[in-house]
Order: sequence, then structure tokens, then C-alpha cells
Amino acid sequence: QVQLVESGGGLVQTGGSLRLSCAASGRTFSNYAMGWFREAPGKEREFVAAITWSGGSTYYADSVKGRFTISRDNAKNTVYLQMNSLKPEDTAVYSCAARPVYYSDNYSSYPYWGQGTQVTVSS
Repeated sequence: QVQLVESGGGLVQTGGSLRLSCAASGRTFSNYAMGWFREAPGKEREFVAAITWSGGSTYYADSVKGRFTISRDNAKNTVYLQMNSLKPEDTAVYSCAARPVYYSDNYSSYPYWGQGTQVTVSS
């Protein structure tokens, strides 16, 4: 089992920045690829970003590429999502997820999830 707890969400104006954190506990964090997903009211959960177990490769949805940065610190069992140039359409509940070894942009392939943190971008 892997337990995940997100933090760092909040209310920010258009163009602002937030950094989300996801702290992991349980099994060896470095064995897992990590992903960030988001879900807005009335919309399906969508892939935002992912990072391989080593942190050597990262992947982004086209909608956030160039604005968001995913990173991880395996010594701290934490993955981060730095979000810059935020837009109202980024408003959603953001959740981190873990899956063994390989990354995926398919949320159904992640067995472990955090509870989510709300991000609201005002126009």
C-alpha cells in the first residue's frame, strides 16, 4: 500500500502560481511512477503530468506544457507540481497518483490515489 497526501492548493488570480506537494508513505516511493490528474465540475478526470520513478523523464498534457513542472524528491518521498501562469480553466481538484515503475497518462492504471486538493483560479 502507498498512502498519498496532497497539499498546496488554494485560490489564486489569473497569471499566478501555486506549488502542489504530494507526500507518500508506505512502500518504497522510488519504485513508483507518479502522476498528477485533475477533475473539474462536470468534466472527466484528466491527465496533467507524470514523472518516472527516477525523475529522469517527465510528461505533460498539452494544455499545461510550458506552464507546469512536475518534479520529485525521493529522499523526501514527495512529488511536486509547480503551476505557473494559471488560467481559470485550470480550476479543478488536483490529485496525485502512484503506479509501479512505468508512467501512464491513463488514470485507471494508477492503483493509489490521494484525496485531492482544490485549485481555484479567479479571472
